[in-house]
Amino acid sequence: MVMSFFRRSEGGFESITAHTVSMLADARHSFDLASTAVLSGAAFDSVAEDVRSTDDRINQVEQDLRRELVVHVSVQGADDIGAVLAYTLLIKKIERIGDQAKNILDLAEEDVDLSDEPDTAELIEYRRQISDMMGQTADLVAEVDPEAAAEFRDRADALRHHLEGQIRDCMHSDRPGREVVPRAILYRYWKRIVANLAGIVGSVTEPLAHEVGEDDLDD
Repeated sequence: MVMSFFRRSEGGFESITAHTVSMLADARHSFDLASTAVLSGAAFDSVAEDVRSTDDRINQVEQDLRRELVVHVSVQGADDIGAVLAYTLLIKKIERIGDQAKNILDLAEEDVDLSDEPDTAELIEYRRQISDMMGQTADLVAEVDPEAAAEFRDRADALRHHLEGQIRDCMHSDRPGREVVPRAILYRYWKRIVANLAGIVGSVTEPLAHEVGEDDLDD
């Protein structure tokens, strides 16, 4: 499959794959911390430095991998250009997930606290699902399974559409803005993360079918 194509060249893409999986682990770490700060009422300053330093690390790894990919093309020639383009898009999507985690932290810093609300358990379940999907994405990047990847993308699309529905409900709600606006923003960040996870999995199974789109461009 595509990943075996990535690794067929002498020297291969093994190192790049390993660093990509590490980026995903960092993005998941930041996502968990930032979301928990909003949903548990924990003091944001207890996690802010960790989230921001992790985001800096993700950004640095992205830059390093871009340079490594340029070197790879210069050494291996144009035969691997498809794989290089796929990896370039993939690591950009991971960097965007790190940005979204940082944006969620910003909600906590604006004193958004959803820890004692009627829908807190539902929100926590969304957070759990998305975190689990990050782990599954890392597994699929490390070892591509086309059938599992297709099933993952179906689940990601379903969750993304569900989150879009929650955003629409917020838009038409009669509840006070101070209640619905933070939820709508949080759902929007989560939706973009899920979309990028689906894009990452798509990038390793259909590399050139996943161009830069809305969720790649917005922080």
